[in-house]
Amino acid sequence: MSKKYQNGFFIFGLALLAVMVTQLDFREVWKGLTHAGYWFFAVVALWAVLYIFNTASWWLIIHSQEPADTPSKSSRISFGWLYKITVSGFALNYATPGGLMGGEPYRIMMLSPKIGTERASSSVILYVMTHIFSHFWFWLSSIPLYILTQHVSTFMAIMLSVATAVCLLAIWFFMVGYRKGLAVRTLSLLRHIPFVKRWARPFVEKHREKLDTIDRQIAALHNQNPRTFWVAVALEWTCRVCSALEVFFVLMVLMPSVNYFDCILIISFTTLFANMLFFMPLQLGGREGGFLMSITGLGLTTSAAVFVALIVRVRELIWTGIGLLLIKFDRTANKTDSRLQETNAPEKLTDQAGKKQ
Repeated sequence: MSKKYQNGFFIFGLALLAVMVTQLDFREVWKGLTHAGYWFFAVVALWAVLYIFNTASWWLIIHSQEPADTPSKSSRISFGWLYKITVSGFALNYATPGGLMGGEPYRIMMLSPKIGTERASSSVILYVMTHIFSHFWFWLSSIPLYILTQHVSTFMAIMLSVATAVCLLAIWFFMVGYRKGLAVRTLSLLRHIPFVKRWARPFVEKHREKLDTIDRQIAALHNQNPRTFWVAVALEWTCRVCSALEVFFVLMVLMPSVNYFDCILIISFTTLFANMLFFMPLQLGGREGGFLMSITGLGLTTSAAVFVALIVRVRELIWTGIGLLLIKFDRTANKTDSRLQETNAPEKLTDQAGKKQ
């Protein structure tokens, strides 16, 4: 990625982060941090581990797409470098309204010089599909957990039935997309949506061949490497389950006898509610509302919900800042610029000599 685009992503994310910070009540933040004590540092450190799961899933997808009859390009992608791109990508997604408008273009632009634009695009699309796919499996697996551990009223029975149907429908949709590809179908659907269709129609017609190639590469992982596919899904699902440790650590401050199963249900409901409000930057308000409804719904106090939401929001801001710093100080972009300048140097000298003559 050129330094111009690198700085563009950094400034864009930094501006959105500044807006998010202004929404905080600093007095309440300081009060919450002092009350959380060392558990807050455990929460921040936890996400350094959780991002390893995300990176491992994407790393598997990239390496599974390497053609057997060509020299390995994926071997040039180190896990540490991909970890940095993963953290920065999620930071842009957190800060960007619509989520995928920030992190995914950045990932593609960073990965393209190493494995080509088509493979970079297909690996990012496939990872996003796997990431979302694992969410539906997580929500679906939380339903029997709720039935086994909580009292199920008539209203909750209806809601759980609806949630089960929606999750199964979404899983079926993604399975079809994995087998046949999803890029062309998704963009073809956009051609019928007002305001977007003017952009989508010429884009699909112009890039039809590349989109077909991307779809073939997406289908290849599921059809030719089902084991790798399910390992990637399992890593993402495990990341969802382990993320409940964040709520567990925070609630330990208030109630040492907190139940980890309750924390899984809290994360499940909160992420479901927050993803319904995906268009909001940092899911502002949606995550807090999700914590409030899920925590109080399990019989805990409103103050506990507010406390958890506050600590999680501060953690998100910290990791968003870390991700943006990794964009700014990524040496790969600088090395790429230097190589481009060295490559273009002979041409510049030739042009200058011609002008002198």
